[in-house]
Amino acid sequence: MAELPPILAVFAHPDDEAFPTGGTLAHYARRGHPVYLACATRGEAGQLKDPTLTVEDMGAWRTQELEASCRALGIEPPIFLGYRDSGRNERLRRDDLQALHNANLWEVEAKIRDLIAALQPKILITFDPHGGYGHPDHLVVHRAVAAAFYSSGYLPHPPQRLFYSVFTIERATAMQQSGQADSILGGLDPKVFGVAENTLAVRMDVQSYLPQKRAAIAAHRSQFADRIQAMNANLERLTLMEQMLSVETFALGGTRGPITRWPLQDLFDGL
Repeated sequence: MAELPPILAVFAHPDDEAFPTGGTLAHYARRGHPVYLACATRGEAGQLKDPTLTVEDMGAWRTQELEASCRALGIEPPIFLGYRDSGRNERLRRDDLQALHNANLWEVEAKIRDLIAALQPKILITFDPHGGYGHPDHLVVHRAVAAAFYSSGYLPHPPQRLFYSVFTIERATAMQQSGQADSILGGLDPKVFGVAENTLAVRMDVQSYLPQKRAAIAAHRSQFADRIQAMNANLERLTLMEQMLSVETFALGGTRGPITRWPLQDLFDGL
């Protein structure tokens, strides 16, 4: 029996995979697809959100969290690209030459293209053009992955589709109106950082993968502990999060073949 085609997801930090794509990655892994996750950094600039933890090396700690998340989702162990977390806003590491936002974009693209050549994924997944919520590292990864999708066309087995993980305008608006002061979209225009419904290429119902997805989120305890505690204390926020966790949405960033219907039924529809 032939092996099912691989998927490669590329993100910037440990935890980027859990909320927006965890159910989708778990779904395809369970179906037998090799599912790989490349992470540009080890999340060194992350802020410790769980005061009960003693963390001396944030990068090493978050590496272990990402490894645990991958096990929970049933996907391959993470692949690290070797850059440092840039932080953002007032914590932006402007003088760190190893920080991802200071990296040579062509070098980042080349590393991703090398992974494509080695793993031969049929599907690529990454951030949308706004980097989800404008994080500088997310923007670098988006640009590098999009560039690698196109520059890998000469390879014997280039990826056939590139997908962006996206929020809809309605979901982005609901996140803000729920009173989540710590929302990643706080203060951002939902019409800019979200997408219209007719932009969605795929809407994945991942309700049946919520146990794996919750376990992946829980693995990132250093980053999510305070948010999970706040949600559990507020039924409205918990209900909204349950709705968000159950559906994952993707826009189409590129294709090497015809799209015969819209929207697609899943990432491989028509391939």
